[in-house]
Amino acid sequence: MVPINSAVLFPNQDPFFHNVFSVYEGTRFDLGLYESGTSREVRFTRPGPSYIFCNIHPEMSAVIMVMTTPYYATSDTEGNYAIENVPPGEYELSVWYESAQPEQLKQLTRRVTVTAPSTHLQAMTVLAASSLAINHKNKYGQDYEGKAPYPLPQ
Repeated sequence: MVPINSAVLFPNQDPFFHNVFSVYEGTRFDLGLYESGTSREVRFTRPGPSYIFCNIHPEMSAVIMVMTTPYYATSDTEGNYAIENVPPGEYELSVWYESAQPEQLKQLTRRVTVTAPSTHLQAMTVLAASSLAINHKNKYGQDYEGKAPYPLPQ
């Protein structure tokens, strides 16, 4: 997770070229081929998830979540989280999980009122999708040569 307008560095520390790109949702970019020992930087200006891949290596992927608020958290392995130092007020609480369907995540969005330093919210259940319909393609929208496509969340 990064705050909106953050710059993220993509170093290449491998002995071969990479071509990092994102053409799905979020901030779209294509860093082109760059060699070992060099880096490229991207400023993330669009809120939400940016799905990131390498045009040479279909098995390489990442998701960067771009936030418009300082009030966010990542859950632990048990699904627990704490958002610290939230001032009293009314907020919209959203949830994101890489393997969840967007419709389910929209249903989990809710208004919450923070009235005291410690507010406990009702538990939420986020289900992982059993199969994801969209396949990751290379930056040209085609399958990688000789390799199976990587599944991409819808």
